Amino acid sequence: MEVNPLSIILVKAGSKGDRLLFRYPYHEQENNEPSGTKRKNPYALSVAEDLLQSPLPPISNINKGGLTGISDELLSSLFAVKQELCNQKFELKVNDVRFVGHPTSLKNKSQDESGLLLIHIVFALQALASHSVVKCYHDLSKRLGIVLRHEEHRCAYISEQTFSMVSIHDDSCTGNLQTESVFRKILEKCTLAKNIKQVYDDLCNTGIVNIRINRWIPLSFCLPQKVHQWHLRGKILEPEDIDRCLKALRPYHSLLLLYPVQQLYDFTSLDGSPSLLRMFSQYSPLKSLQTLAIDSDITLSHVFELTAHLVYWAKATVIYPICSTNKYAITPDAPLHLNSTLINKFAEAFPGVDLIKEINDFSLPTSLSQKCNSLYHTSQQSQLVQMIIWMLQHHLLVQLHMYIQYIPTDHGLMYSNADETKNIPAAQTLQNNGILSSRTFSATPSRQSRTHSESDASIISDIFEPRPDSELGSAAMNSSLANVSFSSADEEKQDYQELLLDFPDDERTAIFKIPASNNSEDLNLFARLCRNGYFRGEHHVEEIMYLENLRRSQLLQLLDKFRDVLITYETEDPAIAMFY
Repeated sequence: MEVNPLSIILVKAGSKGDRLLFRYPYHEQENNEPSGTKRKNPYALSVAEDLLQSPLPPISNINKGGLTGISDELLSSLFAVKQELCNQKFELKVNDVRFVGHPTSLKNKSQDESGLLLIHIVFALQALASHSVVKCYHDLSKRLGIVLRHEEHRCAYISEQTFSMVSIHDDSCTGNLQTESVFRKILEKCTLAKNIKQVYDDLCNTGIVNIRINRWIPLSFCLPQKVHQWHLRGKILEPEDIDRCLKALRPYHSLLLLYPVQQLYDFTSLDGSPSLLRMFSQYSPLKSLQTLAIDSDITLSHVFELTAHLVYWAKATVIYPICSTNKYAITPDAPLHLNSTLINKFAEAFPGVDLIKEINDFSLPTSLSQKCNSLYHTSQQSQLVQMIIWMLQHHLLVQLHMYIQYIPTDHGLMYSNADETKNIPAAQTLQNNGILSSRTFSATPSRQSRTHSESDASIISDIFEPRPDSELGSAAMNSSLANVSFSSADEEKQDYQELLLDFPDDERTAIFKIPASNNSEDLNLFARLCRNGYFRGEHHVEEIMYLENLRRSQLLQLLDKFRDVLITYETEDPAIAMFY
């Protein structure tokens, strides 16, 4: 796995020279030179023609997930950089290994010439590591350098630790100790070496580093590419993906903690945010982020920031608030085989309840109202909600939302090309909470139909607007108006047609065949939602309800009345699906 470090190396440089003080893991170095490159006769000369015809195989410095083939003296000379290169990113590639660090200068004005000049903690990674992984490890090296510099200025901690490590190295020269024994002895006596070992173990095991350097300065770090793999099942999640997911947050979304609130109080102590504790006190997966912000007396923007913080650290995920109308189905890649550990975990959380039996009801999309019938007691309903929360926390269920597609004719709705959409007036564009949607009509006949609509409007204006006396005498005008008579039904039909003037002719014809089009309120709401782009399969029902301030019953009734030109389908919300 390319996100795990191969090794962590500690190097110091000063007036007395540079030295590799500690590295972990400290297994014995192995000669990794390919066997085919060894010469049987050390005095034999290499033939240039043979080297050209059979190039040397690439040399690897990775063996069993660890760094090998590079001596400590070479590493020391590589990482003990000059003073001009301090306090900036260090990156070096050697064969198939990439070294990343941030050399930190520790010398201040109060120190003499014999004091430390540089301390450098370097992470050895696979050369194929992505740019985001390299960036994260550089950030960790920089944080460690800042903490160590603070402790050096406060209590000369680094001077004490390096002196102890150098003494052990010097004693090993007289005692003929092996390198592995030297590093083991350093690990037993030096707290800095123990901190480095803990950092390595945490990065390889969980991806979250939570330590105190010198039992004083807390250091917390998250490697998102590692910490999110427990539910992504081996897929690498980049920080840019998380940022893109968090930009899709909406006030109607909800926060789902992946751990009990009591277990997160230790996490909040490092975070140091009192507003996070207030949010935890009012937390409920049944509340939207907007409701949670009101109950916690926190601004909505700050709730978004806290949610982003928890999601980045894999402490929470984003869902739609749990309610009776939510419809769930089993996640396609849910680990529900017979030997799954989740079965035992579910039995411990809910004694006497079988996970396979409960989740079987969601083989087909099922809403909570369908599963929780009227015969359920209050305690049974509460337990059902808790089981749904547990399944969502372990990514066993996915919620399905209803999307709407406007299909006015047998040939469907043809959308305009990218070049034509640039000419759409700004009045046809709606911006709500950062969501841009536009109503575009049929590609080829759109301009023709719009021209017909404008001509229809001009005809109507010619009929009802009086012309000047120079063009038409007052007597003739009165007689013409007297000859024009409309029934009340025709006037209402004329008003309805004005609501759909910007619709193509074939679409208006199909809509007016629907009995509900005789109701001006229903037709007005239908036309408004259609113009704003809500019937293009990009907005689910819950989002339309929030953006347009509509009740669910009101929207569902409208869909039922205009079902001849609307189709509905159910799928997951892409904004939430990205968190899975």
